[in-house]
Amino acid sequence: MITPEYCRTMAAYNKWQNDGLREIVKTMDSKALEQDRGAFFGSIIATLNHLLWGDTLWISRFDGGPAPDQTIKDSTQYMPTSATWAAQRFRVDGRITHWADHVHAIDLTGTLRWYSGSLQRDFEKPVGLCVMQLFNHQTHHRGQVHAMLTAAGEKPNDTDLPFMPES
Repeated sequence: MITPEYCRTMAAYNKWQNDGLREIVKTMDSKALEQDRGAFFGSIIATLNHLLWGDTLWISRFDGGPAPDQTIKDSTQYMPTSATWAAQRFRVDGRITHWADHVHAIDLTGTLRWYSGSLQRDFEKPVGLCVMQLFNHQTHHRGQVHAMLTAAGEKPNDTDLPFMPES
């Protein structure tokens, strides 16, 4: 379904996009970041927090590392400030990149089993599908953040994969 190269490309894309978002967020005041902008999670920082929470949860399922203690209900408050969000975002992007750099084709086959605390039930899904979910979820919510930042007068990076800088 997917390859290690896909994982490496998407991990690099994730890092590139989040590097740009961290640069913008550090210049914005908390009021602008917390303003309800009518998005699904309301504000820029709430959406960024949910995305970071989701990334941390999914990568924990792939690398066996730590997962968030919060459920989806509390995901919008995952990090208390934009500074803590930026620091944790940097760490999780490194974790995703490390996993992608070391994943093998065999690791992307088979079934992933986990218990969802949010839905209170067990799941079994193909590993490849779950990895695609990690990257699709990122792109989906970063698109929301991109729209909110643009509406707030900011200039986020281009989001097109062919224009990603070479590593």
